Amino acid sequence: MDAAMNADHAAPHEELELDLLLEAIFRHYHYDFRGYSRGSLHRRLSRAMQSHGCDSLSQLQHRVLRDPAVFVDLMGFLTIQVSEMFRDPAYFRALREQVIPHLRTYPSLKVWIAGCANGEEFYSLAILFREEGLEDRTVFYCTDISPAALERAEAGIYGVDRIPSFTENHRLAGGRASLSDYYTAAYGAAVFDKSLRRRAVFAQHNLASDQVFGEVHLVSSRNVLIYFDRALQDRSLGLFADSLVRGGFLGLGSKETLRFSCYSDAFDDFEEGEKIYRRNVRDLRALDHAA
Repeated sequence: MDAAMNADHAAPHEELELDLLLEAIFRHYHYDFRGYSRGSLHRRLSRAMQSHGCDSLSQLQHRVLRDPAVFVDLMGFLTIQVSEMFRDPAYFRALREQVIPHLRTYPSLKVWIAGCANGEEFYSLAILFREEGLEDRTVFYCTDISPAALERAEAGIYGVDRIPSFTENHRLAGGRASLSDYYTAAYGAAVFDKSLRRRAVFAQHNLASDQVFGEVHLVSSRNVLIYFDRALQDRSLGLFADSLVRGGFLGLGSKETLRFSCYSDAFDDFEEGEKIYRRNVRDLRALDHAA
């Protein structure tokens, strides 16, 4: 199968095979990828087929159902774990300069990083909150569908070759100290200070099937929704809306938007250029009926 194949060019039998594979994964392993973008799934599964020497999705399904190790490997293809610290520095600068002053008014804070991947966004926020004096009153909930990603996030170890870009991003995001204050480098790896994790909870959570995580003041879920179809995007945004306190904040990725969502009325633009929104005071029950 051509690695560039997407949903628009997939043959009918390939679409059926994809449906069957996703349903099999859901029933056997209880991971729900059925609401993910079809084009993205085809591209990722094409690479997985090549990696495992499979000629069809049906063959891949056979192996996945009979060998849990194949499924564990497949998770690496189905979930995107590529990020960097302070990615899109203007977003973090906007949090620092525009959102943090509002968060200071709360005696305690909860932050949900939905789709935390390997932890780069969590460490970015933990450092930002420490620099702004809010770390001691904040609990960070770091969730992801992938157990392996959560283990890497909790370890906080990254290649030293990534540190220069992390450092520049931190500077552009308005960092108040040197990023080197937060990690120790040795043997080709940078290990971030474990004290940054003392206020963090790492937990598995699936936006496709799990429910509201808790009442929080900031949800940062960046470059996650772009891999979902419209129905799953709406479900995720509904979870975020239900989780946020009135007046709480939602941060999305640069290519993501609330527009056209059935939950768009639950939010007001706050820093729309940086995709930061604020939960308004409208009763969500009306939105739930509309959805």
